[in-house]
Amino acid sequence: MGENPHKKGEKSPLHFWQYYCKYICKSRKTEYIMPETIFSILLGIGLAASVGFRIFVPLFALSIASYYNVIPLNESWQWIGSTTAMITLGIATIVEIGAYLIPWLDNLLDTVAVPLAALAGTAVMLSTMADLDPVITWSLAIIAGGGTATAIKASTSTTRLASTATTGGLVNPIVSTVESGTSIVMSILALVAPVLAIIFVIVILWLFFKVFKWFKPKTVTNE
Repeated sequence: MGENPHKKGEKSPLHFWQYYCKYICKSRKTEYIMPETIFSILLGIGLAASVGFRIFVPLFALSIASYYNVIPLNESWQWIGSTTAMITLGIATIVEIGAYLIPWLDNLLDTVAVPLAALAGTAVMLSTMADLDPVITWSLAIIAGGGTATAIKASTSTTRLASTATTGGLVNPIVSTVESGTSIVMSILALVAPVLAIIFVIVILWLFFKVFKWFKPKTVTNE
């Protein structure tokens, strides 16, 4: 009950990467280093970035991907691909997205979400890491996974506070909608094109910086 009914023989983006490196790279006499490891690191960073916008969206995406064998996960994280986990994370995702549409409640959620984002970012990176020493795995998970999620969550929280201070919270639902949409797009990109996901998050961070500067009150100098 709750087990994944899909066969493990189905193709995934990782399988195609493995095929390319095994046959194409060899035929061209080029060297490659552990494609599974590279893919898992990029995937983990992409999902961790998505956590910075919404905590449960990337976890739900990861659950769906694992359920349909789109990506392989560590043995200790196989449970996330179960039917029970997928339904639970789906409900949590809907509740989280809806709660952030309520002004003032969104700021309250941010006080809890920042530390949770660090934990969730570390967790999603741990779930996807492959073929690495445990010390390196945990180091990358905490620094790249937790660090990325925390940095983005802190940026979004600052933007929301600026919006609350300058508009009284009227623009907050729009900010929250953009964040939720970004998290969904980011999760999908992380699963199918991790490199594009990382480029996308850099662009988003730049946009958040611009929005924050726009909301920031201008100081008037006396001449």
